[in-house]
Amino acid sequence: MSNHDTPLLLGASPGEALVHCVFIHGRTQSPEDMVEQVISKLNVPGVAFVLPRARGNSWYDARATDVLTEHTRKQLEQSVAYVRQLVGDLPGTRDHARPLLIGGFSQGACLAIEYAMRHGPWSGALASLTGCRVGTPDCDRPFADLDRLPAYLTGSDKDPWIPVDAFAQAAAALARARASLHCDVLPDRSHEVSATEIAQFEKMLRGLSHQSWW
Repeated sequence: MSNHDTPLLLGASPGEALVHCVFIHGRTQSPEDMVEQVISKLNVPGVAFVLPRARGNSWYDARATDVLTEHTRKQLEQSVAYVRQLVGDLPGTRDHARPLLIGGFSQGACLAIEYAMRHGPWSGALASLTGCRVGTPDCDRPFADLDRLPAYLTGSDKDPWIPVDAFAQAAAALARARASLHCDVLPDRSHEVSATEIAQFEKMLRGLSHQSWW
């Protein structure tokens, strides 16, 4: 875990939370950026937020749509394992006593999808805000039966980092994986988290706190 640092913890105490939320930052970003751009805009009581931190502010060196190399694959697996460790440390997640939302923005959104394709499904949901699968369709990539795991995926025709084609391929992959998928395509939106995405993310957290959503 040498490429990763101590996560940022916010909100309810993990032992008393109604919902756990692991939210993963994008490339060149930090947990503090995610607090400013996403978490601070939410109004949901009883959520324990865990914001993982990548050393050097990057989970892997390549762009998400680049061909997977041995180096990138190793970085990706280490990052997934780091998130897996954080999830395992949360009380109530192993026995499904508390719902868990795993999400992220940009590179963090891609990492969330890759986590799901290795360790899904779980009791909760997936939120990939501007995400896609890491690698190309020709790469050897894990694939899981997500068994109706609620999943939210977003993209934009004007996003410079996650092309709309990669978003569409991720939607198809999640559909084949039998996720209960909701997608938002946000025309002209730049590389950011929009108010629409914040509202849907908040709806997910509220629904999970009451064990139902969309």
